[in-house]
Amino acid sequence: MSIDALFEKLKHPNPNLRSQAMQEIAKARDENTVPRLMSILNQEDVTYRRAAVKTLGVIGAEVVPPVVASLLNSDNSTVRSSCAKVLAQIVVNHPDVPMPEEGIQGLKQALNDPNPVVNIPAVMTLGEIGSPVFNLLVETLNTTENIAVQVAILNALGSMGDSRAVEILTNLGNDKSADPYLQESATSALSRLEMVMKYNSR
Repeated sequence: MSIDALFEKLKHPNPNLRSQAMQEIAKARDENTVPRLMSILNQEDVTYRRAAVKTLGVIGAEVVPPVVASLLNSDNSTVRSSCAKVLAQIVVNHPDVPMPEEGIQGLKQALNDPNPVVNIPAVMTLGEIGSPVFNLLVETLNTTENIAVQVAILNALGSMGDSRAVEILTNLGNDKSADPYLQESATSALSRLEMVMKYNSR
């Protein structure tokens, strides 16, 4: 099947056919594949756009440089949001490959993106990366003024299964001077973290 036909398949309503096309595009890629996938990240067609995000994730770490460049420099918030999600897909598809430092630094900068469609996926991606970026998440939790980002970080800490988060979530949950919504989020993240840790220790 030609590469054009495979790209057409990324729009297919059947998710199995889309997945097949993603794998085949990743396998048959040449120097045009990544730029072509990147060019889909601003498409109105959500299915097509998500398929491009996932395909870039299947390809893996080699797409990090162009993805980070768009994450930080695109003036289109949909593109920036999609780029944060590509980095998450890389982590999911390649769990044994550490995220390149360039990817982590890009996500760190994206935490300050004024648009929640960008900064929240950036937090979620860092949550997927997990323990290697624990300190970065905690530092942002303590320094950002953005309560939505703080809540997203608490949720990420609650899902990561890193025991270092117990103290942070406990302290914030008990901090009477903190925003009540943050206190509540910390407490619910803590109970989730305890479940995750229990599950992981089995």
